[in-house]
Amino acid sequence: MERLILLSMPGGTELLLLMLVVLILFGARRIPEVAQNLGKGIREFKKSMKEVQSEIDSADPQKDKIEKSKQDSIGRPDKPNE
Repeated sequence: MERLILLSMPGGTELLLLMLVVLILFGARRIPEVAQNLGKGIREFKKSMKEVQSEIDSADPQKDKIEKSKQDSIGRPDKPNE
């Protein structure tokens, strides 16, 4: 039997505990530096994801034609078939 683990957003107590752990681990002086580096890392990750997606999209020039032919063959959702 599989167990389903549901993760939700942390509540106030969990956030307070997390901030306390970060304060203990890094100290008050290094927290801005750590936050800045975390922001840079997230920004770089998103940029890389966009680059990969654009490479995937440009790698298949027939993609738009295939999508258009699919829509033409099954009919457009906004126009009912007659």
